[in-house]
This record gives sequence, C-alpha cells and structure tokens, in this order.
Amino acid sequence: MARIAGVDLPNKKRMEYALTYIYGIGLHNSRLILDAVGIDYNKRAFELTEDEAAAIRKEIQENYMVEGDLRKKVAMDIKALMDLGSYRGLRHRKGLPCRGQKTKTNARTRKGKKRTVGAATK
Repeated sequence: MARIAGVDLPNKKRMEYALTYIYGIGLHNSRLILDAVGIDYNKRAFELTEDEAAAIRKEIQENYMVEGDLRKKVAMDIKALMDLGSYRGLRHRKGLPCRGQKTKTNARTRKGKKRTVGAATK
C-alpha cells in the first residue's frame, strides 16, 4: 500500500484518482503531479515502485501544501476573518453560511438540527 503525505492510498484505484484522497489534491493537481513525475494515469496504486512513490512524495512536498499544513492555514485564515470582524468572519462565528446562501428554509448543515422557537412546553 502506497503511503504519501501521511495518507494510505487505495490499492485498486488508478493513480489519478488515488492521489485525490490526499487533502488539498484534486483531480487537476493529481494529473499535474503525475505529468511532472512521468507516471501514467492508468497505473494502479499497488503497481507503484518505491522510486515512483518517492518521486510523487518529493513533487508534492516541494510544490504543494497538503494535509496538516493546509488544514492549519485554512483554520488560521478563518480565524483572521473572525478577528477582523469582517462580514464573513461574523458568519463563521455565528455558524451560518458565509457565501450568500439563503437561510430561511435550508442551511441545516451549518445551523444544525432544527430547534423550534416559541412553542410552549407544558
């Protein structure tokens, strides 16, 4: 099993899709990485040699921010928005959508389970 950037890649998947299991690498970046290293997209993860895996690791480490570093950067960016008091920061602080979606009927993912307000309990 190939382990790249602290993530075990699924053995049976083609490499272009297996690399997308790493946080911060989508299909486009996966293809760019494989082109830079010179590995066929159709090669399966279990078919990788140790040299190829090392080349992929090196390419990702030098040119991409992934996994823990990227998660930390995103969290710090959100914290900076909240500290600034910007509109987006306030929406993050309140746990509401901050990209303009309507919240009257949907937004349950951000708002959480429905809480009825105003109903008298006896």
